[in-house]
Amino acid sequence: MKLLFVSTFPPTKCGIATYTSHLREGMMRSLPLSPAELPVLSVFPDAWTPSGPEIWPLPKHDPDAYLRAADAVNASDVDVVSLQHEFGIFGGEAGRMVLHFLERLKKPVITTLHTVFDRPTPPYSDVLGDIVRLSTRLVVMNRLGIEWITRQYPVSPRAVRYLPHGAPAPLEAPAEALKAKWGVAGRKVVLTFGLLSPGKGIDRFLPAFARVVADVPDAVYIIAGQTHPEVKKAEGEAYRESLVALAERLGIAEHVLFIDRFLDEPELVELLSLADVYVTPYPGLGQITSGTLAYAVGLGRPTLSTPYAYARDLLRDFPDLLVPYGDEAAWAERLGRLLRDDAAREALAARLKAVGAGMRWPRVGARFYALASEIAGRKERIASHG
Repeated sequence: MKLLFVSTFPPTKCGIATYTSHLREGMMRSLPLSPAELPVLSVFPDAWTPSGPEIWPLPKHDPDAYLRAADAVNASDVDVVSLQHEFGIFGGEAGRMVLHFLERLKKPVITTLHTVFDRPTPPYSDVLGDIVRLSTRLVVMNRLGIEWITRQYPVSPRAVRYLPHGAPAPLEAPAEALKAKWGVAGRKVVLTFGLLSPGKGIDRFLPAFARVVADVPDAVYIIAGQTHPEVKKAEGEAYRESLVALAERLGIAEHVLFIDRFLDEPELVELLSLADVYVTPYPGLGQITSGTLAYAVGLGRPTLSTPYAYARDLLRDFPDLLVPYGDEAAWAERLGRLLRDDAAREALAARLKAVGAGMRWPRVGARFYALASEIAGRKERIASHG
């Protein structure tokens, strides 16, 4: 079976590109498959063109290119198309140019929904409705997404599958050796990583962390990742600078470490592996997926999070790890308790590692490929069977 991915793809630096690359690699490691059996139709901005024998280019802002791509796929030996969907990676309002491709496509398509809203949100919900209609199967990485999709659109729950977000395998290197490498030897490390923006909630977390530092003076908070490109375009580094100023006002500047650059996969795994506690204090409670939280749990790291949608689902068996957004006292109490109690933290890590075992990329890749195999050769779309 030949499975074509439609997505952004490295060297593009975005979460969807990274996800697609790892899912594809997971399939090649677990089954095994060759790159030629897993080609990629790579969406790219006008500034550059992807290249490679298995990488087919799709210019983001050219509406005719989506039609040409569909014709090429229809004429090819591709059996199933995997559409990795996020509104911002395709051209047009709310990414609607991808509909040109789907309407012309004659192959079965599995659409992985990286964003799902819990209520209609025009114009995104209108575009998503058409994507749902034109897909053969849907994949969500949050079990809540099945309810949200079937409540808003005429689709059977049988057509929507849950597959966990993938995660890397844990490192064998001792945490203390990694801490020494990153310049935080002997310290209790709290970590947040990802593209920096006000949506991370770090400004509300820092006052709680300041309370923790008073009781755990060897604590350090690492904020890893560059500023989100759209935020940087709009306001430069104003948010990062505001966080630096806040840490200084709180008297914890020496306990907050910024790593202001794009981190590659091995670096992220090292940082997560050395972290004593990973935190996602996000304010947006409707967020349906989080690759950062998936990685942390997948690697078995003790975690604290606000109860946004993805965290509620992934941590459903760990309610004590969900902390209300902006509740400074609750964040300080739970984080301080975890940092002080090494035995409790290690026990929690062991439980989370057991959850993470089912999230390794090869296992998720094999499950996705099995789903694709089920629908290979079928022509029906969700619209035809409800």
